Amino acid sequence: MKKHFLSLAVVAMLGFAVQSCDKKETKPEENLTLGNRVDSLTTDIEEVKDSAVSKAESAAAKAKDATETAVQDVKDGTKKAANDVENAAKKTANDVKDATKKGAEKVENAAKAAKDGTVKTAKDVNEALKK
Repeated sequence: MKKHFLSLAVVAMLGFAVQSCDKKETKPEENLTLGNRVDSLTTDIEEVKDSAVSKAESAAAKAKDATETAVQDVKDGTKKAANDVENAAKKTANDVKDATKKGAEKVENAAKAAKDGTVKTAKDVNEALKK
């Protein structure tokens, strides 16, 4: 995040540097009095200052937008991750439930088979004793 702000600040400063290096309209020096030169320089300084302020405000607005976008991306990512975890937990719970049900059915069938085997064995023993 800090790198993003620094990048935007560097871009703003480069823009300011390029703006200040732009070629100005050349005025014939012989027609300018000292007062006119001072006024011209003052005007140029004000224009550069206004341009720099405008560019800094623009960079700040872009940084704000980038920050808001990053915050929203983090929120969306967190929400998606939470949903993924919740879905995985539900699936795991259902898998455990199904496995437990199948295991209980197998135990029940085994107990039933043992009971049937015991009853059959008891009948066979009774018949053998009767003979």
